[in-house]
Amino acid sequence: MQPTRKLLIPRIIISILAAQSLNAGTDILHTHTTTEPEEADRKDIIYLPYLFSSDSTGFAGGAGVIKKGLLQPETTAIATLFYGTEQDIITNSQPDTANFSGGFAAIFDYLIPGTDRLLFSVMGMKSHLPKAHYYLYDHSNNSDKESYVETSGDEDFIYASLKYVLPIGEGEDNPDGEYTLKNGFAVGRQGYGGGKPFITGRTSVGMSGFYEHHTFENYLPDSPRSSIGLQKWDTNGLRFFMEHDNTDYDLNPSRGYQFKLQYSKDFGWGDSQQSWDFMEFKYNHYINLPPLSSTQQNVFAMSLWTGYSFSWDRNSEFRPEIADHRPPPWEGAKLGGMFRMRGYSTDRFSDKTVLYGTAEYRATLNWNPFKKNKYIPVAVDWLQLVGFVEVGRVNDHYNSSLFQNMKLDAGISLRAMAVQVPVRIDIAYSEEGTNIWLMVFQPFDF
Repeated sequence: MQPTRKLLIPRIIISILAAQSLNAGTDILHTHTTTEPEEADRKDIIYLPYLFSSDSTGFAGGAGVIKKGLLQPETTAIATLFYGTEQDIITNSQPDTANFSGGFAAIFDYLIPGTDRLLFSVMGMKSHLPKAHYYLYDHSNNSDKESYVETSGDEDFIYASLKYVLPIGEGEDNPDGEYTLKNGFAVGRQGYGGGKPFITGRTSVGMSGFYEHHTFENYLPDSPRSSIGLQKWDTNGLRFFMEHDNTDYDLNPSRGYQFKLQYSKDFGWGDSQQSWDFMEFKYNHYINLPPLSSTQQNVFAMSLWTGYSFSWDRNSEFRPEIADHRPPPWEGAKLGGMFRMRGYSTDRFSDKTVLYGTAEYRATLNWNPFKKNKYIPVAVDWLQLVGFVEVGRVNDHYNSSLFQNMKLDAGISLRAMAVQVPVRIDIAYSEEGTNIWLMVFQPFDF
């Protein structure tokens, strides 16, 4: 069998295509695969031109490149540039024009020399959006969906992560998370998934640093949908995490469970707007169901996520209508967008605490017209039809109110295993409208 590296197209790139706001809590994934001989002719470099359109960017396009084996055999490098057509905007009550533009670059899974289980990853983006939407002020569970700020401005970030796979359980002999794939499924994993935590499965601990810079050019108070005097919001800090994967295949599990505990802290260093913190816990569970005559695999997947900001002080404000020591709207206890509550706008709700749950029925079909299609430049191993439902709520206290008046959405999804990576199109409906999201990886990764 020829060793290859799974093409880790980061969710960040597809986030650029579908929404104006990026998730600073993005996991930096690390999975190593080998393939059956008939599948071992994967390219180690791929060029990706793309086109897209959204309210925040207008019509835009770009070109990306993904290179496996840069610097080290296990390392993946990604770079992309993008640009949009000119958009008519209002800035401080004056008509103006602006374009979506920017670039993204990343290196994943660089093995620190002299170690066999310590990995370094870094990613960064610089961008300008003509019509970014933010729920800066009215963002509670009962808020009005029309109460958003619309502004041109910069959205820049850099994230760096160190992750150590503990020498316990499966991590003792398989720290890289190496799998053998055939037709898009992990083989030889019948005895894995759902064992005792820490004794079986793979456990990792790590630390990541983050820096984010957002500017709001439509800031004069009298201007329509302005940020009311707020011209920028910078944040930087550290995250500390522990995660445990006890599934048969982490990128497309059929059985087992995963959980992650993470604490994020902005210490108020440098040009940070203000200090804040956020503690969160996520648990995913997967049940393998008998296949039907039309399916290869059926899985019932569930996820629970909850979090709390200890620092958020609702009794004081660092500026009018923005609480002291709260996370930015794109951090912390937030719902809405392609990550959680897909039937609502990006970062639609945020508060001191959050509770979220979802369930999916994933049916991997026997039917796949793309499997050996000479007109498709990438390998498509399977198609998956998914139905899902989501419930969630943000609140100002961690109490029973989190279970009252919860937001609800439901939807369907078409997914494919393309170039050894799950790719998905989600359509979600809620009381506030219908959204379509293009994304990579199964949704519980977020």
